[in-house]
Amino acid sequence: MPGKLEFDVVIIGAGAAGLMCAIEAGKRGRRTLLIDHANKIGKKILMSGGGRCNFTNLDVSAQNYLSTNPHFCKSALARYTPFHFLELIDKHNIPYHEKTASIAVGQLFCLRKSADILDLLKTECIDARVAIKTHSHCSEVSQNSGGGFSLSLGNKTEQQRIHTQSLVIASGGLSIPRMGASGFGYQLAAQFSIPVLATRPGLVGLHLNESLQGSLASLAGLALDVSVDCGGVTFNEAMLFTHKGISGPAILQISSYWQPGEMLEIDLLPAHNLEQLWLAWQADNSLLATHLSRILPRRLVELWLQEFDNLPTRQYSFQQREAIIRKLHHWQPKVSNTDGYKTAEVTLGGIDTNAVSSQTFEANNVNGLYFIGEVLDVTGWLGGYNFQWAWASGWCCGQVV
Repeated sequence: MPGKLEFDVVIIGAGAAGLMCAIEAGKRGRRTLLIDHANKIGKKILMSGGGRCNFTNLDVSAQNYLSTNPHFCKSALARYTPFHFLELIDKHNIPYHEKTASIAVGQLFCLRKSADILDLLKTECIDARVAIKTHSHCSEVSQNSGGGFSLSLGNKTEQQRIHTQSLVIASGGLSIPRMGASGFGYQLAAQFSIPVLATRPGLVGLHLNESLQGSLASLAGLALDVSVDCGGVTFNEAMLFTHKGISGPAILQISSYWQPGEMLEIDLLPAHNLEQLWLAWQADNSLLATHLSRILPRRLVELWLQEFDNLPTRQYSFQQREAIIRKLHHWQPKVSNTDGYKTAEVTLGGIDTNAVSSQTFEANNVNGLYFIGEVLDVTGWLGGYNFQWAWASGWCCGQVV
């Protein structure tokens, strides 16, 4: 980029939101520079969805997002819908499929690989004449007296001073630091006196108390469908036992709602009424474990019955039967903490959306400064919702910067 020091738009962060914003700004003829400190763009896109990229969800609404300001996301989601992104998918002939499981209806994945989505975005950037600069760290941002911003960019071998009319922060949150996550966006917001709400890991595995970790260690790797509740919020998906606690889609979902000290309640048999089943089982009076192992993994059954013994169904007292039923339908494991940012898929909290326009994403008190994507206090559920927020916020911002 020798000599290219003046831009209309500079976007910091070459993830999903930043790429979308750059494409749209470039289409409008804006001289656009997209920068990232990583060695390549779109790293989280490549790793998403187990390498298949769950790029959106057909059923998206504000109900699928957590935010202190729950109305903020409505405008962008209405203006750029999943079907708009599907037009891009079809334009680039990318094969995709919808998950067939009833609990995953609406989740769209690439049939081949996540790189298909990144290649689409790269091609659109080229067509829109977007300049992209990787391996580039922004060490300083200042607001010019006559409007716009000056940035100091550099790496080990090169330093540059960049001037731009509009500056877009799409730097993401703190999740998965090995992928290059940092608190840059929050630090910049603080520099311009824009409030930042407390952050914490979201869509993340949970650790159970050490006493439980030991007893449940034998279940590591075992998965089953459950219903998990926290504070009245319920998800019905798969749960996975791990060496330190519990994970899987149901737990990742509820982790965004769980706060330290709060109790989870997990129904290990959401598709059954164990009390009714027990009455039927008493007809042949077989061992309880024999019956339970037909609807639950045997390893789990053996562990859950350790304190009760494995008896014929008629030989349990009323109190024992009620305790077993309660433990299977209303298990309340004590959660100590989460896996943290190292594995969290998203960051909860962030830039206070009350300080940002829901129409343009411009900061209310700083002309020309914009925030989009995960850096904002908007966090989606598992299932393509966070990508749709990235596409929508990036697209809307790209229309005005």
